[in-house]
Amino acid sequence: MSVRHRKEPIDHLLSPFRRFAQLEAASGLLLLAMTAIALVWANSPWHGAYTGFFHGSKFVIGIGQFTLSKDVIHWINDGLMAIFFFVVGLEIKREVVAGELHEPKKAALPIAGAIGGMVVPALIYTALNHGTPEQRGWGIPMATDIAFALGVLALVGRRAPISVRVFLAALAIVDDMGAVAVIAIFYSEAIAVPVLVAGLLLLLLSQIANWSGLRSPWAYAVIGALVWFAFLKSGVHATVAGVLLALTIPMTRKIDSRAFITHGREALDRIEKELVATPSDEEMEPEAVNDLLAACRSAQTPLQRMEHALQPWVSYFIMPVFALANAGVAFHGLAPNEPPSAPVGVALGLALGKPIGITLFAWLVVRIGLAELPNGVRWRHIHGAAWLGGIGFTMALFIAGLAFMGTPTLDSVKLAILGASAVAGTVGYLIIRSSQTPADTPDSASAS
Repeated sequence: MSVRHRKEPIDHLLSPFRRFAQLEAASGLLLLAMTAIALVWANSPWHGAYTGFFHGSKFVIGIGQFTLSKDVIHWINDGLMAIFFFVVGLEIKREVVAGELHEPKKAALPIAGAIGGMVVPALIYTALNHGTPEQRGWGIPMATDIAFALGVLALVGRRAPISVRVFLAALAIVDDMGAVAVIAIFYSEAIAVPVLVAGLLLLLLSQIANWSGLRSPWAYAVIGALVWFAFLKSGVHATVAGVLLALTIPMTRKIDSRAFITHGREALDRIEKELVATPSDEEMEPEAVNDLLAACRSAQTPLQRMEHALQPWVSYFIMPVFALANAGVAFHGLAPNEPPSAPVGVALGLALGKPIGITLFAWLVVRIGLAELPNGVRWRHIHGAAWLGGIGFTMALFIAGLAFMGTPTLDSVKLAILGASAVAGTVGYLIIRSSQTPADTPDSASAS
């Protein structure tokens, strides 16, 4: 039974945006639009405004000696992206504790694919850039953009079994774990140990709050802001703080399902009695409504509540803003004498190393009996998903900025990321789209 809501003028105004947000590929389409805007803006007569705003405008926050002064691009990459990585950390914890990565037999396939999808691209890049200053960018082609990859997969429709979506999502999450480890170990600056210890102690405080039963998201937000500041000042990249903080967020409910049903029914009964006594659509007993809301909050884990609250902000604001700020490659600014090994290594790593590595390692674990293909999934689906894994974009652009910020190589590498991601996404779409087996037709798990 559908619930009828009274339509307000603002509802009619916002309805097109809500319909767009309900599309599975919506966040990917928005990222694509922001990328196009960034490229056009950076190559237009107003390219100076683009560079000046993101790289020249500074904002200062803080009091006294505790201040931060950074330009807009760094506030986005070090600040907003810490929230992005926090949500990534929440997804990682959910999948490991209760999702596809919880059962070893199910987890083996995406874990193996992710490892192959990180190792092979890194080897290809390193082989082309070994012994050069560009070798520092070996981590760039390792990453998968989960929003774009799942967005392209959604465009395939019923040709992609739901198990392929689960495989690709789990693979991208394991991929994110690897990317975070690479950022923390290889792309951090000189470490200020006392400040880092302070950050780690704050993380311990967050974990103690978890063990003590604290469920307020605002308490974890305050601790998280302090952890972020400590990591930023320590030299370890601040986005790592987002992932580590997420691992301390509680994943237990305050009340179980039976208690929720009991409390919810009692609150609804009180509301119904009030409406019978005073029939009005405008007022309901505030205490009963608040009790119902409290029961709903208690029936969800803090991790679920935070992920649900932050995901729209990440998908429809943080990632598009990141794309707008980082994808603006000025073609006239490309250095003609710059060695092509870095962009070629990135392009081959994403558009060749990713599909080869993911498919090969997935095939190996199935072959030796450590994993099996899900029902309804053929190797053609896995290979198509492996190509979608070559869509690097957000994470690849992020690591490229860490590796080559302030160097002429950065723009050419960005262009390689965009081009290779477009190729990988198109090929992956065509492979899965041309599959002869619709998603609702059962296949042999060993079909090839």
